[in-house]
Amino acid sequence: MKSEKLKVENKQWELIEKFLIKFIYEEITKTGIKKGICGLSGGIDSAVVAVLAKKALGDNFKAFMLPSQFSSPSSIEDAKELCKKFDIDYDIISIAPLLEAYPINDKVRLGNFSARLRMAVLYDKSAELNALVIGTSNKSELMLGYGTLWGDLASALNPIGDLYKTEIFEFAKYLGVPESIINKPPSADLWKGQSDEKELGYSYSQIDPVLIEFVDNRATKEELLEKFDKNLVEFVLKKIYQNQFKRKMPIIAKLKSRTVGHDFLYERDIKL
Repeated sequence: MKSEKLKVENKQWELIEKFLIKFIYEEITKTGIKKGICGLSGGIDSAVVAVLAKKALGDNFKAFMLPSQFSSPSSIEDAKELCKKFDIDYDIISIAPLLEAYPINDKVRLGNFSARLRMAVLYDKSAELNALVIGTSNKSELMLGYGTLWGDLASALNPIGDLYKTEIFEFAKYLGVPESIINKPPSADLWKGQSDEKELGYSYSQIDPVLIEFVDNRATKEELLEKFDKNLVEFVLKKIYQNQFKRKMPIIAKLKSRTVGHDFLYERDIKL
């Protein structure tokens, strides 16, 4: 019975893998650009994206490791292990000098600033290499707003934004991501000992079922309260609504008959 279930799960991930490889390739090449890049942290989300991007773009994909003085040394080693296994080209660029030039004592501000510095470096590299930045935020993070606006939430395209964190773990196992990455506690590695789940107050295995019911299955708050702990439900819903602004482009005040984001809604790949 277990073997049959595993076969079904593997088939599901095989289909998702093929779709996302095609998605990455088509969304990049339709712009006239051939290359893609992403930040590789040593965590599971960027590992999954890097593997998919390598399969989609081959030698036209490059990863960048962007550690700071606060990053765990094991994160770089885990990222290197992934690159060696999947033959991914990479560079290591420390953002420590940039952080030292603008010292911050508050941990949250430091984390946000670090994320934005990393994305600034990535977008500079995208200009240098004529490549598009591939995002690495999963659906759990996007719904909770657990990310930095114009930092790790920024990208030209995102292949994993419709997969919850618990699904990312399953997908990573299917793709053959090293166990050293799969087994480590989720962390943005923004300061020593930082843990996503400790910071959130709940594990992703607790959060994701609530998100799935509310977002995908359109459950009401009352229906959620029949299935889940009240504090957990209140936490998830509050995060979703509080952080809606992170999931939208900046709102433009409407003054004319056709306003960007209101009435002028051409697709991004529209052509004359």
